[in-house]
Amino acid sequence: MKKLVLLGVLVFSAGYVSAQKYSTKTGKLSFEASVPLFDDIYAQDDNNIVILNADNGEMASVSTVKNFHFKTKLMEEHFNESYAETAKYPKTTFKGKVVNFDKTKLTASPQKYTVQGTLNFHGVDKAVSSSATIYSKDGKIYMQGAFVVKPADYKVTIPKMVTKKVAENVNVEYNYTMLKQ
Repeated sequence: MKKLVLLGVLVFSAGYVSAQKYSTKTGKLSFEASVPLFDDIYAQDDNNIVILNADNGEMASVSTVKNFHFKTKLMEEHFNESYAETAKYPKTTFKGKVVNFDKTKLTASPQKYTVQGTLNFHGVDKAVSSSATIYSKDGKIYMQGAFVVKPADYKVTIPKMVTKKVAENVNVEYNYTMLKQ
């Protein structure tokens, strides 16, 4: 029995070790929720952690919500305390897959892909889909894409006094340069 368990662990480990993993700890993730005639609402996290399994296109990312920086400290403070509630929900995650991903077909010419998965923000899981441009150059995989979310879908409460200053649709963009692990 012990030999069978050991064999199972070795087989599982061999598959895991042979998987081609690409990752970054300096991925850029930003969002913009501006409304004309009011202050720009834009924030960026330059420390988004991303892992891509190049064998099957599965990917995951995590951001510490406090890493999103705004142009003013007051806006950042309001975001962290009132909207994102970072003391209660410190991280945002994405877990999904690049549809029809085939690393052997990547070239230095950007190609369009669809990324589908689940975004967790503010304690809420919601399915998202985005269009991404992916290419490979100098042993790295580059991925850029965007999608739109609604704060209401993630149970983010926007006070009535500022609802006209915050967009109903938030544009999210990501930009990753991943190295083989």
